[in-house]
Amino acid sequence: MRRNLHYLWPRAESNIYAEPKRLVEGGFAEVRSRPQGKRPRTVYSITREGRKALEQWLGKPGDSSRLESEALVKLMFATDGSKRDLLTTLQRFRDDAEGKRTELAVIFGEYLNGEDPFPERVHINVVAYRLLWAYAQTEVTWASWALDQVRRWPDTKKSAGRPELMAALRAALDEGANQRRASPIQKRV
Repeated sequence: MRRNLHYLWPRAESNIYAEPKRLVEGGFAEVRSRPQGKRPRTVYSITREGRKALEQWLGKPGDSSRLESEALVKLMFATDGSKRDLLTTLQRFRDDAEGKRTELAVIFGEYLNGEDPFPERVHINVVAYRLLWAYAQTEVTWASWALDQVRRWPDTKKSAGRPELMAALRAALDEGANQRRASPIQKRV
């Protein structure tokens, strides 16, 4: 959980660890107790019904991605707060993103050194990790830009000026267009 899923599915661990019990109740998993040292270890395994349900779920397209960020919610309400509080929120956002990059770099190093704990999943994990890395990089870049912008504001009620803000939007659109032109054309499956 800490190595992979918490990057893509940020939920309280208590909720995630409660899910296997619900799967057992629904007949999708079974539970056994195995001795491990002085305490028993609970082991869950998928049932035939669970395997069918998993295959059906995997066969359906996923929902649209969603961005969940308390920092961005605070940004949206920043006109009712102080510039100092907003800068603190943005700095924390950036620090967290840099922390993700550091964690991912350690995981990447394990893979590159042949020490990955799940070598049978390397093809799946690398595809996911590339997106997670790009996302963390984007968060750091955005937070650095946002901090620079907010530092120029006299307070959270006034900006540095509309022309500068429109130039930032234009640059974002131009960057997106340049990336689309640079991307190789791929056949859709």
